[in-house]
Amino acid sequence: MNPKTQPRALDEKHLLSELRDLVVGLRHHLEEERATGLEGWPKGSGPSRKKVQPTPPPSSPSLTLEDVREELGDCRRCKLHSTRKNIVFGTGNPRAKLVFVGEGPGRDEDLQGKPFVGLAGQLLTKIIQAIQLTREEVYIANIIKCRPPGNRNPEPDEIQSCEPFLRKQLQVIRPVLICALGNFAAQTLLQTEERISLLRGRFHRYQGIPLMPTYHPAYLLRNPNFKRDVWEDMKKVKIEYDRL
Repeated sequence: MNPKTQPRALDEKHLLSELRDLVVGLRHHLEEERATGLEGWPKGSGPSRKKVQPTPPPSSPSLTLEDVREELGDCRRCKLHSTRKNIVFGTGNPRAKLVFVGEGPGRDEDLQGKPFVGLAGQLLTKIIQAIQLTREEVYIANIIKCRPPGNRNPEPDEIQSCEPFLRKQLQVIRPVLICALGNFAAQTLLQTEERISLLRGRFHRYQGIPLMPTYHPAYLLRNPNFKRDVWEDMKKVKIEYDRL
């Protein structure tokens, strides 16, 4: 071998080795993009990956829903206490993956002390069943826990007094999904003034949890032509529920 040609041969060998390493690294990078659905790759067409769970709100291990209810007590923190019949705290699975949050109690809920038991509640039950779940598997609550007179809209001071207890309920339950029913629930949880018609149809985030806003069942009773929109929203909820 000519000694003068040996360094060049070694350089070519080293270069080929670096190129192989580069190709292997690029292949791994593309497989990761394909698995996560990035850069135009269809999601799921690559190697299976462990699902990334959303981060639920921080929870105190010792706190229970009974503790939150006891702290709420015979609440007189706002003026709604003077006209209510019952506090409507919430019902369902204390370890539910999915929580539905409405605006506030109506007449039937005020009388029975349970959320969504009137005509709107019957429609919500059908919506839940349509995604192959039951009311016992989910948790149902409201932004405010006392009925506003005449079913008027909740006022800012009433929301301010009551929302902290909903936050504590969510901290205890630690759901992986939230469905906000109607304008006030969605706007309160997302801290926005955007209308439900613009918020619905896509996931937002509440303290790291995917949140789907959709129309309130009571609104659907008055405007049945929007049921199709709610069904489209709930199909997305179902897909995400099964994925998580």
